Amino acid sequence: MADSSTYVLDANVFIEAARRYYAFDLAPRFWEILISHAEQGRIRSIDRVKKELERGNDELACWAKEEFTQSFVSTNNGEIMGSYADIMTWVQNHNQFSDAAKADFAGGADGWLTAYARVEGCVIVTHEVPAPDVKRKVPIPNVCQQFNVPFVDTFGMLRKLGVRFE
Repeated sequence: MADSSTYVLDANVFIEAARRYYAFDLAPRFWEILISHAEQGRIRSIDRVKKELERGNDELACWAKEEFTQSFVSTNNGEIMGSYADIMTWVQNHNQFSDAAKADFAGGADGWLTAYARVEGCVIVTHEVPAPDVKRKVPIPNVCQQFNVPFVDTFGMLRKLGVRFE
């Protein structure tokens, strides 16, 4: 049976790809694949990730604005806001994380990304991994596990989408 999941991408997926293994000049096909799957409704990201990418003022920021802009969806929705509130309550009540980590999480896109995926039934794509003993960061996978939101890394997503670089 074919995978019918919809994938919502974390900022680090775009950033790591652009800076390292799928740089625009080395692997333009990767970026074409993202656009193609976005047009099919299989890949997207959120407005708050777009804002993070646009702060880069680089080739990735240009790509996000010019090529992928329609695939950044709004998080301005009552159900998503309610889910975000649930997630933030859990983070704030979790003594494992430092106050700085909690503030960083509250000020970034990660909580919104998780809330969106939770409400819309998406799989989060991130390079973060579960970290049970970390204090300095609130890892997306830790939150995903708490709220039963599936997550994979870039390579897992590409495999499930049946992508082949030939």
